[in-house]
Amino acid sequence: MKVFDRVALAEVLKQGVAELALELSAAQQEQLLDYLALLNKWNSVYNLTSVRDPMQMMTLHLLDSLAAVPAFQDAQNVLDVGAGGGLPGVVLAISKPDMKLSMIDTVHKKTAFLTQVKAELGLANVTVYTKKVQDLEVKQPFDVITSRAFADLSDFVNWSGHLLAEGGRFIALKGTAPQDERERLPEPWKVERLQALKVPGLEAERHLVFINKA
Repeated sequence: MKVFDRVALAEVLKQGVAELALELSAAQQEQLLDYLALLNKWNSVYNLTSVRDPMQMMTLHLLDSLAAVPAFQDAQNVLDVGAGGGLPGVVLAISKPDMKLSMIDTVHKKTAFLTQVKAELGLANVTVYTKKVQDLEVKQPFDVITSRAFADLSDFVNWSGHLLAEGGRFIALKGTAPQDERERLPEPWKVERLQALKVPGLEAERHLVFINKA
C-alpha cells in the first residue's frame, strides 16, 4: 500500500479547491482528507476502487468529484446511484452540509463502508441504502439524481426515474459523454445540456450530462 502523506495531499487539495473556486472551509478540507484516508484504508480489504495510490485517488476521485460540485448549487435533496466508495456522494455531502444526500448501492461491503464514513465523519445529512435503485421507495422524491461511471444513461434514467421529483433533473458524471448513449435516451427524457469539466491535475476528458423531461 502506498504511503498516505497527509501533508502533501492537503497541499494538492488546497490548490485544487482554489483552482475550482470552491468555498470550502479548512474543516471541510480536513473532512475530505479524513474521507480519503478511510477510502485508502478500507480499499486494501474491500476493493472499493482499482486506484491504489492515495495521490492518484486525490486527483482521479476527490478532485474529479469536487469539479462537479458547482452543478449542485441549488440542489436540496440528492440521490447518488451506484455510490460505490462514495463518489461523488460523500464529496457532495461534505461540500454542501445543508443538502440532504442519499447514497444507494447493491453491494453490501460498499454500503458498510459508506455507513462507516457517515459515522466517523459525523455526516448528519447522509442516508445510505443497500438495494437496487429500481426497488427503492421514498416519501420525498429527489430534486437531483446523480451517478458517476454507473451505467448507460438509458439504464440510469429507466431504473431511477420513479424517484425524481417533478421538475427535477439527472446529472451524470461521465468521461467522454458518448453521443450514442445520449441519443438512445427513452422518451420523455432528453439531454438538456452537456458541460465539460476541467479537473485540476487531470488531462483526461470529463463531462456532466444534464437530463430532464422534454
